[in-house]
Amino acid sequence: MNYEKLLERAYSQLPKEIFETKRFEIPEADVFIEGKRTIIRNFKEIADILDRDPEHIMKYLLRELGTAGDFDGQRIVLQGKFTTTVINDRIKDYTKEYVLCRECKKPDTEIIKEHRIYLLKCKACGAKSPIKGL
Repeated sequence: MNYEKLLERAYSQLPKEIFETKRFEIPEADVFIEGKRTIIRNFKEIADILDRDPEHIMKYLLRELGTAGDFDGQRIVLQGKFTTTVINDRIKDYTKEYVLCRECKKPDTEIIKEHRIYLLKCKACGAKSPIKGL
């Protein structure tokens, strides 16, 4: 086989989403305060866009905000008052740490565990980088 055919075969085996050029945008949280609690109404939607388990994102937010909270279907309820800016900043931090590939900066990643180490594996470029477990 010549080089062009091998290259064509390699490209055909790559996932189709890596060739898409749509821009990935970190979703904005729909936050409102009710009494002494902060509610993120579109939390499930955020988790779906980031392609992560809502429980994983919630654990991160609870740890970073130093509070308690409950997952309630489509939303989470946090104990305490937090501004929209604070919540959105934490979601951006989560995205940089646990979603975006460190090499190619694409969001096409998954969290895998090899031995006792958690890794962020990119489906686009194949890079693996260690991440902190929650």
